[in-house]
Order: sequence, then structure tokens, then C-alpha cells
Amino acid sequence: MKAELLKRFFRAIASSDQEAIDKLTYLVIEEERSKGHTLLADQLENITKKSHKEKSTNISKPASSLLCETLRERDATRTVPENLESLTELPTSKRFNLPLVTIIPREKLRHHMVLPKNIEKRFCRIEREYAARDRLAHHGLRYRQKILLYGPPGCGKTLGAERLAWNTGLPLLKVRFDAMVSSFLGETATNLRLVFEDASKNPCLLFLDECDSIAKSREDYQEVGEIKRVVNTFLQILDEYQPSSGLLVAATNLNKSLDTALWRRFDDLIAVPKPGEQELEFILKETLSAIEIGSINWSRIIEQMKDFSAAQAVRVAQDAAKRAILEREELVIQEHLEEAIAEIQVS
Repeated sequence: MKAELLKRFFRAIASSDQEAIDKLTYLVIEEERSKGHTLLADQLENITKKSHKEKSTNISKPASSLLCETLRERDATRTVPENLESLTELPTSKRFNLPLVTIIPREKLRHHMVLPKNIEKRFCRIEREYAARDRLAHHGLRYRQKILLYGPPGCGKTLGAERLAWNTGLPLLKVRFDAMVSSFLGETATNLRLVFEDASKNPCLLFLDECDSIAKSREDYQEVGEIKRVVNTFLQILDEYQPSSGLLVAATNLNKSLDTALWRRFDDLIAVPKPGEQELEFILKETLSAIEIGSINWSRIIEQMKDFSAAQAVRVAQDAAKRAILEREELVIQEHLEEAIAEIQVS
């Protein structure tokens, strides 16, 4: 509970101001709910309602009426969720006043992924644990809060973070390393702490894409001392970080260059692989679902796409669809797909 709200609560109790006590009670309930403590908030609300029912015969103004007034006031202040209001004040670098994170709007989040079954299960487990975080906490268990996604480029690590944000309902904050990393001594570590301190105050998904830029191995003798100090700071922050009913997701293509001490700081490590034959075919067909498809030898197409990433598969389908539309055929044929594949192989 915030200090100012706590002081107001005690003043109301000391002055026996029942109306103020009731209003502050619901402010406390809503603060807990905004932090993601839904079980505690529901329990507090039930206690309050029970108390009002018991007092209804002893006060001049019915408790139900007072409760309705308080609820109306609460609803009037909920036009914008509290956590989103505070997120509009993004942390900024002190020297250049640049925002250190970017909020990705929910309508721009991509959340449809094609993954092998075993990897899909692991993503689903994170989402289920988050949904059941109060029940887990009741038994002294903590949901998976810190996730590291690693694997080849274009295989869905960024998409994975967006999918987790979509399915948990958390706002996605993407760290801007262009603004965070500074040539001035100690400033990168300071910016890093600012980001994590701000993210810990409100439920959100903090996304560190290409996290290897601040987590390179300290055994790399080519790196200067400042980078090693940043890695030390990052490791300390990860140890201390307790997200307020949120998630931390980091992603990297260069997992072999990460500091070995980083791996144990995460609750889950997920290797996002390149798609297999079934996944490639599904990606192609899904991407082409909005346009008519002719006779395609899918096995031959998939054979030509060996070792393609998910992003490359999407590009093949999109390029083939564009060719069909520009040639006024409105029909994707084998030739369109093969030309798109050859173009990517050359590049």
C-alpha cells in the first residue's frame, strides 16, 4: 500500500469518519487488484461487503447505498487502467532525456505462432502459471517470471514475447538499447536500473530483445572494462528483480556469447528452433489463406526450403502472393513460390 494512502486511512480511522474509511477501503482493494493480487482484492472486498451488511441496521444511511456510491466513484476513475496511466510516464536517460523503453500497443501485437508441440507446451505453461499466479502463491509457489528465448534469427523470439503479452493481457515494454547504452562511464548501468525500477512498479511484460548487448561473457578479453561492469550490474538486477505481477522476457541470437552466470538467473530457458517440414507447410498455407492457390507440389517446395526460418517462410508466401496479384492472375502457382525461394537463397 502506498504511504500516502496508508496515512489517509489511519486519519479516517482516528477521526471515526466511516464514509472516508469506506472510500479508502475500496481504493486499497483497487490498488491490490491493479498489482495483479486479484485473490487478495476479492477477499478484501468480501470482508467489506459482509461488514456493511452487519452494520446496515445501525446507521442512518444504508450501507448498500454507501457501497453503491463508493463503487460509482471507483468506476469513474477506472476509465483508464491504473497501470497504463503510470506507464505513460516512461523512464528516460538523464543525459539526453530519451525514452529508454517503447510501449507496443496491444492492437499491434502478433500472437499467432507455429511451433513444435514440445515448445508450444512450454509457452502454454508460462501462460497457465501466470493465470494461476494467486493460487500458486497461496501454496508458496511462484509462477515463471523471467524467461530467456534463444535460437537462430527469424524463428519467432520477438513474436514469442508479443504472444505472451497478448495472452496474459500485459502491456509490452520493449527496451531501447540505442538509448540505454552510453559511452559515458556508468551511465549504461544507471539507465538499466531506471528501466527495471520502473517496470517493477506496475504489471507489464518487459522485453529485452538482443540482450547479448548487455550480457556478453566477461571472459571475452576483447571487451572493455565498462562492458564487464554493465554485465555485473545486469546480473545483480536480475537477482533482485521482483516484477509486480508481470513478466521479464529476454531474447538473443548469440546465446553462445552470453555470460555463463546469466542462464541460472532465468526461470525458464526456451530454445526457439527453425520450423520443421510440417511447420513450414502450415506457415505457407496460412500466409496464403487470403488468396487462391493453384496446384502446388508441396513436398517439392518444402524440400527447396530446407533450413529456412519462420520469417523466411512468411516472406516466400508473401512474395509469391504479390507476384500473383501484380501479374493479374490472382492465383498462386508453383512457379511463384519457386521464384520467391530462389530469390531468398541468393540473398
